[in-house]
Amino acid sequence: MSSENAQRVKQILWFCGACVAIVAAASRVAGEVKLMLTPLATNAVATSTNSLQKSSTDASNLPTLEVAQSVMVTVELNFGQAIPTIAGALQEIERHYDPVDGLGRTFAILDAYGEPTAAGKLHISMHVSAEKAGLGSLVFRPTGDVLWKSRIVPATSRPASSFAGKNLLITISNGQGKPYLLDGSKGSPSILDATVRDLNIPVREFWPDGAEREATFFYSACGCPVTVTAVRFQDKTVRTKELPVIFPDDPAIARAISRLMGWE
Repeated sequence: MSSENAQRVKQILWFCGACVAIVAAASRVAGEVKLMLTPLATNAVATSTNSLQKSSTDASNLPTLEVAQSVMVTVELNFGQAIPTIAGALQEIERHYDPVDGLGRTFAILDAYGEPTAAGKLHISMHVSAEKAGLGSLVFRPTGDVLWKSRIVPATSRPASSFAGKNLLITISNGQGKPYLLDGSKGSPSILDATVRDLNIPVREFWPDGAEREATFFYSACGCPVTVTAVRFQDKTVRTKELPVIFPDDPAIARAISRLMGWE
């Protein structure tokens, strides 16, 4: 398969809608992406793994979070006079994992946003999705302060969202707040070439040039929405706000979204 065709097949991944059968090629690509993301030591923001030692931590005293559930972690960080962007701050927050099976990660940050405070600190909120049983924590590297720590336990019920799972799904709003699921099973290279599933029309007919819309992405164990606002500008879209930072722990997915939306 040529590199151009391989890239086109990879773009099928984000569109395997809830009622759209995943073709064999897309299934292979989904597996490749999962494998690529599994070795977290290669992820620039996941700088420390398996560092929560059970011998030194009484997990029974920790708050619990079920797999496929999420939590919002909100803190104020002191960086001194040079307050970084949210993306920069995420680089200074270590992800620590201790999975029960000893493999991979136990959680992922889905998105993050915030702003400097009047006191000279950075207020940051991070949406954390629990992925597998074990321990997990967020540690502020400059001080070693633990920002969040939890014992992640097996789920006792199905995820609340039907979009739960590691298949990238996208919805676009109609301008009045109603989201429409997109179908890109034909391997559309651009968001505008996808089909609005329920209306059976191309996105370029659904999303007028110059109009602002909400684009929502689903790629997580919890099926939690990650939403941005963007304006269509001819054959691409432009984000109207730089926040939230989306999928910082899954850079391959963030890049795929950026290409599809025309942000790069």
